[in-house]
Amino acid sequence: MARARTGVRAIGALLAAVLGASLAGCSSTGGKRAEDARKAQTAAGKAAVNTPRWTFAMVTHSGDGDTFWDIVQNGAEQAAVKDNINFLYSHSDEGQQQAQLVQAAIDKKVNGLIVSLAKPDAMKDVIARAEKAGIPVITVNSGSEQSKAYGALTHIGQDETIAGEAVGDELDKRGKKKALCVLHEQGNVGHEQRCAGVKKAFGGQLQNLYVDGTNMPDVQASIEAKLQSDRSIDSVVTLGAPFADAAVQAKRTAESKAEIDTFDLNAKVATALTAGTLGFAVDQQPYLQGYQAVDLLWLYKYNADVLGGGRPVLTGPQIISQKDAAELRIYTERGTR
Repeated sequence: MARARTGVRAIGALLAAVLGASLAGCSSTGGKRAEDARKAQTAAGKAAVNTPRWTFAMVTHSGDGDTFWDIVQNGAEQAAVKDNINFLYSHSDEGQQQAQLVQAAIDKKVNGLIVSLAKPDAMKDVIARAEKAGIPVITVNSGSEQSKAYGALTHIGQDETIAGEAVGDELDKRGKKKALCVLHEQGNVGHEQRCAGVKKAFGGQLQNLYVDGTNMPDVQASIEAKLQSDRSIDSVVTLGAPFADAAVQAKRTAESKAEIDTFDLNAKVATALTAGTLGFAVDQQPYLQGYQAVDLLWLYKYNADVLGGGRPVLTGPQIISQKDAAELRIYTERGTR
């Protein structure tokens, strides 16, 4: 009976929080009030439920200083506050080190795991160990094709091939004939899928350019050299927001007329879109990936809920152009888009 009463109180608290947010949204200042309330709740560390304080760990393939993963982490932390979760975050862009971080979380006996599968072969065995230990796993961002086979509850993110095809279609709409797809992380299956998707849908020619994403001057120099050697390139597609600016600088120094487009969105990209420096961006809503991953793990622990029906829960792609960017800038500046 005590357990049942706990569940009723949890649901009641959750409904109250949702109702409060809905009422705030009904007025002209509702958005600001809701945001102020969210900030106050986060600062106070106040949960919307009174379920046990479970510990969830998120281990991603992010490199140092990657703003995309800052947004994912922001979403996860917001959901963790709401769901009364002790949230642990760690990352490495080296597959073996990422697997070691997952093993460390298993050794801590966490109650749930969230992992990205950019380099799935390095992660397969450790995910199997997590499941053997009875720890539910949700995958995010990369590895949608391997997620189910590895035994994860679900995958949250965009389908990278579909996202690439959306870029190919957009390039066609813009009348582009020859594109350069810039891959900044060797061995990342998601990046390969993105460029392959662009090539599949694009009516023009596509070339892949591999660069060292840990060395931004090298990224810029490589793109610049390519643009100088081939003046017929009329579009450059980067696979992450931090690399879009390097491509813009390379275009300027190469005196190229190519349009610069990018996957992912941040404040700098939104500003560049507004100014017309970038043509378009592909948003996969990283905040939503982090938020939903924590929320779905909580729902699974609390109510044995699983979303997706065996298929990925898609958070993108959404093509963002100049006309959309101004509206989204406020969200990018606060770190949620």
